[in-house]
Amino acid sequence: MLTAFARAFKTPDLRKKLLFTLGIIVLFRLGSHIPVPGVSYKNVQICVDQAGNSNGLFGLVNMFSGGALLQITIFALGIMPYITASIILQLLTVVIPKLENLKKEGQSGTAKITQYTRYLTVALAILQGTGLVATARTGALFQGCQVASQIVPDRSIFTTIVMVVTMTAGTCVVMWLGELVTDRGIGNGMSILMFISIAAGFIGALWQIKLQGKIADGWVEFGVVILVGLAMVALVVFVEQAQRRIPVQYAKRMIGRRAYGGTSTYIPLKVNQAGVIPVIFASSLLYIPALIVQFSGSTAGWATWIQKHFVKGDHPYYIAAYFLLIVFFAFFYVAISFNPEEVADNMKKYGGFIPGIRAGRPTAEYLSYVLNRITWPGSLYLGLIALVPTMALAGFGANQNFPFGGTSILIIVGVGLETVKQIESQLQQRNYEGFLR
Repeated sequence: MLTAFARAFKTPDLRKKLLFTLGIIVLFRLGSHIPVPGVSYKNVQICVDQAGNSNGLFGLVNMFSGGALLQITIFALGIMPYITASIILQLLTVVIPKLENLKKEGQSGTAKITQYTRYLTVALAILQGTGLVATARTGALFQGCQVASQIVPDRSIFTTIVMVVTMTAGTCVVMWLGELVTDRGIGNGMSILMFISIAAGFIGALWQIKLQGKIADGWVEFGVVILVGLAMVALVVFVEQAQRRIPVQYAKRMIGRRAYGGTSTYIPLKVNQAGVIPVIFASSLLYIPALIVQFSGSTAGWATWIQKHFVKGDHPYYIAAYFLLIVFFAFFYVAISFNPEEVADNMKKYGGFIPGIRAGRPTAEYLSYVLNRITWPGSLYLGLIALVPTMALAGFGANQNFPFGGTSILIIVGVGLETVKQIESQLQQRNYEGFLR
């Protein structure tokens, strides 16, 4: 594997792509440490040291920004607005016929959808930036910190507008950097930046486990967490690579004096067809009640009940709701992203059929049946992986944003596998052996 990396850097065009990607990563991490104008950097650091990065309400966005959210930097919103906009456009493509027609137009239609995603990203960045500034001004961003209300000393409208515009511009720069990596670097740019944001908190989270440990100065807890993390990585790699291959045969067709077709292939149906999106959906949905309570400031019975059961994230009600929502969204996303009837029609149009299954409606029913059966273990696997930090690692001082659990491990493993595949394909095009012999 190390030899393959050395060969990759010896290839001129591949070396340029790798160095360009590394340069963009350095710029991205640099911007994650530049504070927004109008923010008291000294008070922010005091609150970060007191409260840490364990704020469950903003933990998901903070994880995707690489810790820049709680630092209130120019890249505080990170890649999250773009992710949200992409998911919304993907869902609207199924609902709105115009977007569905654009998707079918090919490259030109995809370019228009990408443009709509950029516009929606800017709108979401303005909304999220305004919410972040308002939360920072009230002191709710760091609960329990004495100087939390002094993070934004100047409360004027001009300062607020400058802060929101700066964070929105930072989101646009992050989006531009991601597209540059996609065009001129290695891998999907947005995924790479997301990978770097999450990986940036690995060392700090692991060392926090060691500091909070009680057995042998925390080294026992540290070792147990490392072993659990390696086991989870192996499980995620195994399930992410698992797929059900449905054989497909194409009948021979005579065109003139030549015979076409007669080939055999397969349809790969992944066990985890939905990826990490159900976990993001479920996390975002469960944050809404806590946000409503926080911004309303109500002390009524319903607000107290939500504060008790849905804010900390370790209550049985929260765990059960989180698990059920992940399972629901797994089936929901698979249903809108894979259309068995469309696949069956395309197979019938080009003379393809599944052995033992008639073409047309029986093929669509068979594909739907197989998809439902493999989605069950995939959804249960997502739910269990997402709940590991809450249930198994709570005793070692971990929280929901611990690197070896939930959304973070799924994204890191998925992006890592995809990037390695792209580098390996580039090596194989030049008659090299790739990473693994």
